[in-house]
Amino acid sequence: MLPAWAAAPAAAPAAPKGRLKQSVARWLFQQPIDQLCVTVKQVGLSAIDLVGPEEWPVLKAHGIDSPMCNGAEISLKQGFAGTEFHDELVARYTRHIDLVADAGYRNLICFSGNRNGMDPLQGMRNAEVGLKRVLGHAEKRGVVLVMELLNSRVDHADYLCDHSAWGVELCKRIGSPNFGLLFDIYHMQIMEGDIIASIRRNHEYFVHYHTAGVPGRHELDDTQELNYAAICRAIRDTGFGGYVAHEFSAAHTDPIDALRQAIALCDV
Repeated sequence: MLPAWAAAPAAAPAAPKGRLKQSVARWLFQQPIDQLCVTVKQVGLSAIDLVGPEEWPVLKAHGIDSPMCNGAEISLKQGFAGTEFHDELVARYTRHIDLVADAGYRNLICFSGNRNGMDPLQGMRNAEVGLKRVLGHAEKRGVVLVMELLNSRVDHADYLCDHSAWGVELCKRIGSPNFGLLFDIYHMQIMEGDIIASIRRNHEYFVHYHTAGVPGRHELDDTQELNYAAICRAIRDTGFGGYVAHEFSAAHTDPIDALRQAIALCDV
């Protein structure tokens, strides 16, 4: 038997490919923001999603990016499809666009809100009118408003922007490079499936991606039905230059280990 010093050295872990930038949602870990910055660095990330302006100085102190900002919205239910919310939303988004731009960030999340009995086409017309009231300012400041696609079957009953076709048509109607979609893979698997084909067909409208396992919104592991390595290869092959952000709730493993595994799986 060879002595320990004579044994062949263990193979070094493969260097990350880094062809897709990855992030993690702020709410995933119930940690103070300064501690979360340390955590994400330890797992090899340099960005945190869904952080508002009160916490941006901490991100900057740690050298952490904010690839999808929030804080301008009223709620997920009260969005641009409801004309009764337009005046408040325009005021909030106008102010927040300046905050995002002044901080050196780019993407700001927004929501359609609920149907509340309206025809989806009417809701689209309403959203177009409301968004166009703030898009001129967004264009001047270099900020992109990004509407999230959410499922209305499990998590967000009555939410209007619940299919990629609806969101893509809204993008076409608005016709601005400063408006796009957050393609949440978990939500769209529940509503329509065919994830890779949708990415290939509509990727020019997708500014940002979120991940989570289906069913249950849990880890990206073998307990769920999505092949995230294949999905991320499809995203990579479109030439996507934005972020894929993890937004799952760990149920079977330690959350930090689950995040490490998700990062490795999506490093294509």
